[in-house]
Amino acid sequence: MKVVKSHLAKPGRDMAREKVEAADTPSADGPPAGGGTRTRTPGRAQRASMADVARLAGVSAQTVSRVSNGYTGVTEETRREVLAAMKQLGYRPNSAARALKRGEFRTIGVITFTLSTTGNVRTLEAIATSAAHEGYAVTLLPVAVPTQDEVRGAFSRLGELAVDAVIVIMEVHLLDAAALSLPPHVQVVVADSDAGDRYTVVDTDQAGGTRDAVDHLLGLGHRTVWHLAGPEGSFAAQRRADAWRTALTEAGRVPPPLVRGDWSAESGYRAGLALAAEEDCTAVFAANDQMALGLLRALHEKGRTVPDDVSVIGFDDIPEAGSFLPPLTTVHQDFAEVGRRCVEGVLRQMRPSAPRRGTTLVPTRLVVRHSTAPPPSR
Repeated sequence: MKVVKSHLAKPGRDMAREKVEAADTPSADGPPAGGGTRTRTPGRAQRASMADVARLAGVSAQTVSRVSNGYTGVTEETRREVLAAMKQLGYRPNSAARALKRGEFRTIGVITFTLSTTGNVRTLEAIATSAAHEGYAVTLLPVAVPTQDEVRGAFSRLGELAVDAVIVIMEVHLLDAAALSLPPHVQVVVADSDAGDRYTVVDTDQAGGTRDAVDHLLGLGHRTVWHLAGPEGSFAAQRRADAWRTALTEAGRVPPPLVRGDWSAESGYRAGLALAAEEDCTAVFAANDQMALGLLRALHEKGRTVPDDVSVIGFDDIPEAGSFLPPLTTVHQDFAEVGRRCVEGVLRQMRPSAPRRGTTLVPTRLVVRHSTAPPPSR
């Protein structure tokens, strides 16, 4: 009978461990020495258990559990020995079993319509980073088509995947109409939406950023400000358009006809061709930087110089905004802070003394570059 001695053994425990390991070591011809049987799947190694790790490290299964779950009360020397035993045996903690025991899965689900927009991608990145910092994984479910059935199906799939909370980046009317059914312990936070007290909401200060943009252009001396709006049905687009109209009205100016795009640079270019033909158009507030980029191209092609003939302001402050020609004046959104507060919001709701639902607004700031100037003299 061959005896295997672990390099992890401590003085005084060698003999006991050797007996255990000898009993668990299969002979060349058949079952383990000391009697008993062992069932193996042909061609497949048996997965190490917590008891195997405990035997190899010379500790109790409870100690292995405490190390696996990151609890205190274990000496550094013991922790190192347990981790070394886990590595040697290829042991992986059973996350499903731990989740059932704790009553939580340490997972946050995220539902969003598209990953093609700057805001969604950067918000999602911040959510994943913040969740990881808090010890949570993120399960992403993109919704291909923004319909009630698609939203309902996404929530159903998340329920099957076992999550503790859901962060939703979508329009709230689809949430309400989808008749969502979630387990009572699953918390929901909605980003970039007008959900009132129905859900916990985290949003950029859309109205405040828009007012800053309009006030900046009026302060330069422009008589009015045209608006290149986002698509109908978008909460952010509607909130910015409403704030643009209100800011002009409160300043005693008549809002020009609204021009609409779809967030893309191509739609900004098409709208820009129409705006270039408006001789009285000396200032344009675009609802995002991508449409502002297309607008700049259209104005250039039509011989309208920016900012000498027409001033342009965007919204988002994407990383490339400073490299536009000319560098774009824009409203900065802190997407990282939106994502962080979404995670903070769902974790706060999971506590017994969770506060009531409401809306958290993340401030914006105007970044002035070279695409805005006083209007041309008449």
